[in-house]
Formats: sequence, structure tokens, C-alpha cells
Amino acid sequence: MNRMSSVTGFKKGFLWGGAVAANQCEGAWQEGGKGWCVADINEFRDDIPLNKRYNEETTTSAVKRAMEDQEGIYPKRWGIDFYHTFREDLKLLKGLGINSFRTSINWARIFPNGDEAEPNEEGLKFYDALIDEIISNGMTPLITISHYEMPLNLTLNYVGWYSREVIDFFVRYCETLFDRYKGKVKYWIIVNQINLIVHESFNHLGIAEDKVENLLEAKYQGVHNEMVACAKAAKYARKIDPETHVGVSFCDGISYPATSKPEDVFATYRRNQMEYLYGDVLIRGKYPGYAFRFYDENNIHIEFGEHDEEILENTVDFMAISYYYTRISDAQSVKEKKTSYDNPHIKASDWGWGIDPIGLRTKLNMYYDRYQKPILIAENGIGALDKPDADGNIHDDYRVNYLREHIIQMREAVLDGVDVIGYYPWGPIDIISCSSSEMSKRYGFIYVDLDNYGKGSGRRSMKDSYHWYRKVVESNGEIL
Repeated sequence: MNRMSSVTGFKKGFLWGGAVAANQCEGAWQEGGKGWCVADINEFRDDIPLNKRYNEETTTSAVKRAMEDQEGIYPKRWGIDFYHTFREDLKLLKGLGINSFRTSINWARIFPNGDEAEPNEEGLKFYDALIDEIISNGMTPLITISHYEMPLNLTLNYVGWYSREVIDFFVRYCETLFDRYKGKVKYWIIVNQINLIVHESFNHLGIAEDKVENLLEAKYQGVHNEMVACAKAAKYARKIDPETHVGVSFCDGISYPATSKPEDVFATYRRNQMEYLYGDVLIRGKYPGYAFRFYDENNIHIEFGEHDEEILENTVDFMAISYYYTRISDAQSVKEKKTSYDNPHIKASDWGWGIDPIGLRTKLNMYYDRYQKPILIAENGIGALDKPDADGNIHDDYRVNYLREHIIQMREAVLDGVDVIGYYPWGPIDIISCSSSEMSKRYGFIYVDLDNYGKGSGRRSMKDSYHWYRKVVESNGEIL
């Protein structure tokens, strides 16, 4: 019987980490032979309210306009200059005591156009140095292969993931990384938040809406192709290194029924089934019946390759979830395809994200009951408008409170029997926001003196939360 090793329930060797993404921190967007990627055209707009700032669908002409734009603000192009400062930044992160660090490899640094036969060696050498530095600082690398960094060429000259050819392009990319980092990287997340085909649709799938007749159908076809590629990659990874652990990341989108009315409960249940779809395919190994009914009811036609069903039997080893907020649904919202809305019973962040620590325990139990696979919390945190005081210090008790309450609920889930193997607060050092492309939405324990326009000294300084999290890690979650 596998017993817990501490009063907290967290096993010895629990992965206490922090998570970033290449496109949000590296900058150096035209250095080292890197090609254009989808994140390079994410524009910051300061004339939009905080809770309305998010990435939208786009067209081929809009992509080209952004590539030619000399006046717009595109913060992900400069990030926090992690490309040049990663050694110093990793030393600061080491000071947190964390034993793992999650980042991504920018696809467009390795295959600048996505369809080359050979990788860009200069891009690989950068990640050689980065991964070696992570390890030398006593951290286990957790590497994401695809985190909103698809080469733009695959949008302009193909149709993103809707194009079947992209499966082989992506598998070639994965095989390149697995071969290169065999023995160094033991934990891989193949795709980040693979279920986000609405909020991060273009960012994720690279499908320009003017290139397809039925965008919803194209999204589901695109994510089908992507799941086939994930299964192929998982099979290859385990073939060359049986010690490798391969997972896929899901953004928790399971909503609560707004009421106990049977109609609301069942409509919410059916809505949530389509949130489970990606896990059911990638962890259980086949499409569920409810998905085919959904496709029939919405006039969606998915084309399977001759061997796709067999390929999908190559399942992943663990699931990684991003957990930030919860929402509610009812029969009317599902019917109107709004699907979910804000829960009036919980407080929200400045960006309108409902704060629900108990929801984390609920979801962890739900996912583990369904899949019985180890779970990594690959992202969790609160974006906030951090303001230095007169002495330059940041007293972010709101962040400490948010994370403390979520860790408490994670601990309760572990005591419930859920096999949680790691916890990665999002953005342990301030980075550019994914959804709003702004610097002012800060998550970090480490403050970076840059604004939304890339102005500032770039100086790093510790927030109060830095010292708090260090104690959490040192005590294996006992001191909160």
C-alpha cells in the first residue's frame, strides 16, 4: 500500500515548481534563426477593458497586416528578455527552493517555417543551454512542446492543424526534441491546454477563419489531427526512453450547474462531456459516443485517417491541468451556445476570473475518479496589478492568500487519495499575459520592472510572496 510520507499527504519528491511559456518570456523574436510564430502577432490594446482583453479569431489578411505593422504594440516579441537573462533568472528561481521548472520550446525556433526537413541547429543550441542550466540549478525540467508557438507559415501556406500534413510536421518536431534531450528531460507535456479551441482558438490551432467554410467543424477536425499527432509522439517517446513520462495539458473548463433543476443539471453535464473529450481520447484511447452525437447534432463531420483509431490507443502517462477559476451553466446558456457564465457566489479577480479554491479539490477528485492517472497542476495563480511601494517593495498578500487557499485544497485532494505529483504556480517571474498580451497582469513571485510597452529597467526584485513560497517548498507544503 502506497502511504503518504508526511502529514501533508505530499510524497517525498513531490514536484514543487513554477511554470512559464517561451512565447511569453523569451523575447528575441527574430534572433537565433527563429521564424514567425502565432504569438508574435498578439497585439496589446490598452483601449479595451481588463475583463474583455483576450485573443480572438483572425483572418489571413489580419495576420499579414500584423506582420507588416510598424506601430502596434506586440509585447510577446520582447517578453522579459529571458532569452538573454535565463541564467540570472534561474538563479533567482533556485532561491525559491523549487525542484522543478516548466517552460516550453518555441516550435518556430526549431523549425522556423514548420515544414522544413531539418531543424534549426542554433535554436536547438539555445535550448541545450537552457535545459542544462535548469538541471544545474537542481530543478527537474518539465518541457512543453507546443504552447501557442506554431510557426505562422503553417497558417499562411497551410490551414494550421486543420491540414493533415501538419501531423507529420509536428511529429518530426517532437522526435527531434525526444532524440536531442533523451536522458535530460523526463517529463514532457506535448500540447498545452489542448481543449482550448474557443478562447485560444487561433493561438492554439492556427486556423485562419477565412480559409474554412465551417469554423467550428475545422476546429474539431484540427484538434483531432493534433490528438493523432500527440499519440504518435507519445509512442515514439516511450520507444526511445522507457523512463520518459509524457502528458498533455488541459485547461479546467468543467462548470457547475447554476441550479438543481434537472434541466440545468443535465445540460451542464452534456456541456462538460465535451470538456472531457480530449482526456477521454488521449488518456482512455478512443472517442466516446457522446462526441459523435454532438457532432451529428451540430452538423460536424470529422475525417479519420485509415489508422487513426489504432494510433490513438497510444495514450499518455499523466494529465496536466491548468486551474484558475470556475463558472456555471444552465439549460438556456447551453442552448444559446454561451455554455457558461460567471458564478455570483464567488469573488473575481480584476480580470473577471472567479476565485474558487474548493473547486480545485472538486475537480482533482473528478478527474482522478475518471482517469486514475497521476495529475500535475501545471498552472495555478492570480493575475494582479502589483504596485511597488515608496521603497520599491511589493506586498502581495492577495497572491499569498490565493495560492495558500488553493494549496490547502490540493492537499485535501491528496488526502482524498488523488495522485497529485506536482504543483506549478503560473509565472513565478512576471511575464507577458497569454490572453491579454500585457505586462501589467502579473503572476510572479519575482517582479520585473517593465510595462506594457516594454519600457522600464528590467530589474528583478522579490515580492513578499517569494519568501512565503520558499517556506512552503522547504516544508513540503506543511508551512502555509
